[in-house]
Amino acid sequence: MLYDNAQLARVYLHAFQVTGNEFYKRIAVETLEYIRREMLDASGGFYSTQDADSEGEEGKFFVWSVEEIKEILGDDAKEFCAYYDVSVEGNFEGHNILNVKNPVAIAPGSDLKKKLFDVREKRIKPGRDEKVLTAWNGLMLAAFADAAGVFGNDDYLQIAKRNAEFLMTEMQNVGRLYRTWKDGAAKLNGYVEDYANVADGLIVLHQVSGEAKYLAEAKRLADLMITDFWDEDNGGFFFTSNDHEELVVRNKDFMTTPRRRVIRLQRMFCFGSQN
Repeated sequence: MLYDNAQLARVYLHAFQVTGNEFYKRIAVETLEYIRREMLDASGGFYSTQDADSEGEEGKFFVWSVEEIKEILGDDAKEFCAYYDVSVEGNFEGHNILNVKNPVAIAPGSDLKKKLFDVREKRIKPGRDEKVLTAWNGLMLAAFADAAGVFGNDDYLQIAKRNAEFLMTEMQNVGRLYRTWKDGAAKLNGYVEDYANVADGLIVLHQVSGEAKYLAEAKRLADLMITDFWDEDNGGFFFTSNDHEELVVRNKDFMTTPRRRVIRLQRMFCFGSQN
């Protein structure tokens, strides 16, 4: 799921900032590189999901046998299998997922993993849901922009900028956000999480790039959240806008209502972007 990867990448990124632990940096980078490789559309949007199964079998694309690794790595296979918990019995339904059980041990050279990766790329890949969801893209926008700032990585910054432009053009109609996009067509009214996540991602991009247009767009979306989603009678934000199709109940989903992001937006616009 795109939203899982986006949130995990930022958690590891911030853990690296706090601790300086290179392990956290590596996981953040590997997560973002996976997204860039597998989930980035040419338009700049990020796809929603990649399946766990391929050819009708769960995990088939990702698992290994001892025999396969021996054939690929030769004399280096024994050391590699010991480090990555690969055995004849397997650690996943008779097969093996590469799994580091002893992280303090010395890892085999990265070139060995690259050899396996190159072989794996020739397999039939899992299916992919190529619809683009606005809220999830807002989360990934923030992740790439944040990483661009922390690592000084211009490639990540350019990915974030392309995604922001996609969200500000392809995912809008007369200034209002759409919910979903696929094959060049966007549809469905955006929900409050779409506005909140995109605004939050734009703020992060503004902080990294210094470009005022991203902050201005974030403020505009925040204003729309207040005019279109705020409950004047009881407080809080409805999940759907006030001109959404009529529902039996216009609910407030407190598991997804973006309270933290709304507070962040309020602070940004009350006290300035430096805060």
